[in-house]
Amino acid sequence: MKWFAILISALSFSMVSWGQGSTDPLPSWQAGPSKEAVQSFVTRVTQPESPDFVAPAERIAVFDNDGTLWAEQPAYFQLFFALNRVHALAPEHPEWATQEPFASLLKGDYETALAGGEAALLEIVMASHAGMSTDAFAELVTNWINTAVHPDTGRPFREMVYQPMLELLAYLRAMGFKTYIVSGGGIEFMRPWAEAVYGIPPEQVIGSSIKLEYTMEAGEPVLMRLPEINFIDDQEGKPIAINRHIGRRPIAAFGNSDGDLPMLQWVSGGAGARFALYVHHTDAEREWAYDRDSSIGRLDRGLDEARAKGWTVVDMQKDWRQIFPTPNP
Repeated sequence: MKWFAILISALSFSMVSWGQGSTDPLPSWQAGPSKEAVQSFVTRVTQPESPDFVAPAERIAVFDNDGTLWAEQPAYFQLFFALNRVHALAPEHPEWATQEPFASLLKGDYETALAGGEAALLEIVMASHAGMSTDAFAELVTNWINTAVHPDTGRPFREMVYQPMLELLAYLRAMGFKTYIVSGGGIEFMRPWAEAVYGIPPEQVIGSSIKLEYTMEAGEPVLMRLPEINFIDDQEGKPIAINRHIGRRPIAAFGNSDGDLPMLQWVSGGAGARFALYVHHTDAEREWAYDRDSSIGRLDRGLDEARAKGWTVVDMQKDWRQIFPTPNP
């Protein structure tokens, strides 16, 4: 699997060489205030003689996924998965030919299909993500993530991850941190591939969820996915989910949008050394440039608060030497 070999090679090189004291743990980061802030914080909380030392059990870092660990334009990647499922299921639902938002989806008119906003999006997700067992859904996601490609870049979705953030995850774990994903995306959409792509095991993935039902099928216990929302892990839901799933307040938080603001606020509000970082999408040539007016990943209030509170704001164009991993020749 080429993508996995790329990731392991990059992370192994960074960790092994850095451990020998000869290589920068964040080679894709430009020298400057953002990189210095990250490394300074990690040094302060991991050196026993430091007044800001944090015991390993308390070294928890939380990361948003969409727009923070991988790209999110021109739409959230889970939506592309949902659209794929709608097309696959269409023969079983002849009523979709005239029923919105499905009729427009099947015609390729995504703008009209999503004109209904959150209600239309939820209807699409419920129709494409429910009515099957958790095992069957995990298999569908795995097959899709291993084959689907981004419509604009032509890269596999699994390779639309940010190389600088892969290095940061590896660096933090090497320094005794436990890393979690806290995303508005579906928890069962992320869990099948997060460990292979990010090195984050499924029990450290927190996300939105739909309701499950325990049942028996052919004498075997099964968890069935129901077409009902259980929890939305976005905005104020993120601190709630962190408290519910982790039980400790993290000391570092990383996001890219206003949807992450409550998480960064809550993490920063704890006692002792704290770190908050926003990824600011400023690179229209290598990725996308967007912030205050974007319908995807809007960064408006968060950008103002970050500057007011002295949080670190990564300028992707200036602070990152490289955006995505380099494919093998």
